[in-house]
Amino acid sequence: MRTLTAMGFAGMGAAHFAAPAGFVKIMPDFLPEKPALVYISGACEILGGLGLLVPATRKAAGWGLMALLVAVFPANVYHALAKVEVGGIPSSPVYHAVRLPSQGLLIWLVGWLAGLFHKNRPFARAHNLR
Repeated sequence: MRTLTAMGFAGMGAAHFAAPAGFVKIMPDFLPEKPALVYISGACEILGGLGLLVPATRKAAGWGLMALLVAVFPANVYHALAKVEVGGIPSSPVYHAVRLPSQGLLIWLVGWLAGLFHKNRPFARAHNLR
């Protein structure tokens, strides 16, 4: 699961460089230097994804990816509320009703995979993390 998640982050990060226009398009108007922010967030996704795979960097990568997921959430909300059309990504209310709450689940998943939860922290017993 960790490898799959890491590959997902690295792949999405690479997409920020390969096709930045779609990411720029879903960013709220108040953000400056949108292309630069897209490249920075893409680089963070790549580095965070790779960091999840290395035991020495796993926890730092987890914290970084969770912070990134919180930081990009306004773009996801803007994408939903402004009904921004981006390539093959749906703009339907059903898509966004699933997509927006799934951000919270992804934040939790990253923390769990990074080993940030243990027996004295939430969810540890349910997942036998020690």
